[in-house]
Amino acid sequence: MRYSLLTFSLLFLAIFAKAQEFTCTVRINTPKLQTVDPKVFKTLENDITEFMNSTKWTEDAYEGFEKIECNIQINIKEEKSPTSFSGEIFIQANRPVYGSNYKTVLIEHADKSFDFNYTEYQPIEFIENAFTSNLTSILGFYAYYMLGMDYDSFSPMGGAIYFQKANNILNNVPQGAAGGWSSLEPGGRNRYWMIESILSPRVAPLREATYTYHRLGMDNMYNNSELGLTNIMEAMQKIKGVNTGYPNAMATQMFVNAKAEEIVQILLGGTSTQRRDVYGLMVKIDPSNASRYTPIRR
Repeated sequence: MRYSLLTFSLLFLAIFAKAQEFTCTVRINTPKLQTVDPKVFKTLENDITEFMNSTKWTEDAYEGFEKIECNIQINIKEEKSPTSFSGEIFIQANRPVYGSNYKTVLIEHADKSFDFNYTEYQPIEFIENAFTSNLTSILGFYAYYMLGMDYDSFSPMGGAIYFQKANNILNNVPQGAAGGWSSLEPGGRNRYWMIESILSPRVAPLREATYTYHRLGMDNMYNNSELGLTNIMEAMQKIKGVNTGYPNAMATQMFVNAKAEEIVQILLGGTSTQRRDVYGLMVKIDPSNASRYTPIRR
């Protein structure tokens, strides 16, 4: 009987160990700290880490090597009260590339509208179909967005269910909640426009390009670099079409922001025609950073 219970316990632990999807590192900076005890933010750091890494976000079982590596950095800029804060949150998620130790960036995004309430030792509670707090909604939104990007990179449009879950979180945020959720906010570069653009039919070719770029392109670079580069070029042509049909879409801007440095390094090994085509595309999508694409023009 003891052996049976032990076997069952070990089996349960093995299943549970594969259930979580993220290996997330969290860092909180408080450069303008004034009154709140610093250990409150250390507790918050630990709580967010536990929340991201222990929540079961999907129905799939993940092996350890399959987990999505993500980094979250929060900069606290204002203490509105001992339990109310304002700042910015930086999100990065990486994906391993087949046959190598290289990890490619899926998302690298700075969210400047991060307002939240937090009381030390109060649990971070997340209910998928209900609004509990701005903190949990923002973390849940980015968790599902990262999952959407990851699944899209492994199968065509594979992340649809997770982008929809992120959209549901946005729709459950009440009117008048802290910033970052509304289409009416100035700038057009917030969580509303993130999910609006990634779910837009006009951006569907970019999501298809995400699969082509990663699964058919990057994952082939180790064994067949010529095939990998050909597929990456195909992906870039799809993205060019999206930029023509939906100029300045936030999803396109985010793809470029995550991939700019990598694309430059890859295209250094391309033909003059490939380099010229990608240079023209990148400077059109990302004109304010045109100088960083200069190496592939040569």
